[in-house]
Amino acid sequence: MSESDTAGSVRSDTSTQDDHEDELELLGWFHHDLSRHATEALLLSNGKDGSYLLRKSHEGPNSYALSVRAKDSVKHFQVTRSGTTYTFGFNEFQSIKEFVSHFANQPLLGSETGTIIVLKCPYPREVEEPSIYESVRVHTAMQSGRTENDLVANAASLGTKEGHLMKQGAIIKNWKTRWFTLNRNELKYFKDKMCVEPIRTLDLMECTGVQFDYSQEKVNCFCLVFPERTFYLCGKTGVETDEWIKILRWKLAQIKKSR
Repeated sequence: MSESDTAGSVRSDTSTQDDHEDELELLGWFHHDLSRHATEALLLSNGKDGSYLLRKSHEGPNSYALSVRAKDSVKHFQVTRSGTTYTFGFNEFQSIKEFVSHFANQPLLGSETGTIIVLKCPYPREVEEPSIYESVRVHTAMQSGRTENDLVANAASLGTKEGHLMKQGAIIKNWKTRWFTLNRNELKYFKDKMCVEPIRTLDLMECTGVQFDYSQEKVNCFCLVFPERTFYLCGKTGVETDEWIKILRWKLAQIKKSR
């Protein structure tokens, strides 16, 4: 292939990519390069159960992420594109029009953890905002001698997750199914999914480790180690347990970096 042919091929691929981005641009709930962190913050603060949006994924130029709020967490599902065909879950859509029509009928999603989500309404890219600002009445430095090197941006990582896990009791060593939610640096567990108040909130800032556990009679177990107690938990499947361990370890790594 000559250099001119190669250049022409590159231009053609780039043109095709731009065409697809243009058609997605017309989709009011396509949020371009919105990061996973910003997506979770947005949907948790201003969305509602069943709100969703489409964004680019870091996996590659033909990969996208459908992010959905499910109660107090945000779940992310992969969408891929090949030519004009979009693949989502078990379905293939031959055009962006077919893809959007599918969502107009409020599809129901079931994740690997057993959570059922109804995609109720897309979260718009453009949201009305007031042009109102507070007046500055006091403006003075509280410290002196610091430079820009002392100005360190910091925020708790989001990385939300929720689902049922079995938990071993502290005194009576029986196992009970509880509903767990992970948000920021807090792992909460509830008597069941419908309860508003948690039985307990675990502060991951105090957690010293997360690991698989093979000391119990049950399979798919892992433990969270705290100074005053070790919590033993079991997922329904090995995949589910692995997902919990991965995100909890990631949380602990982020906490360690921030210290």
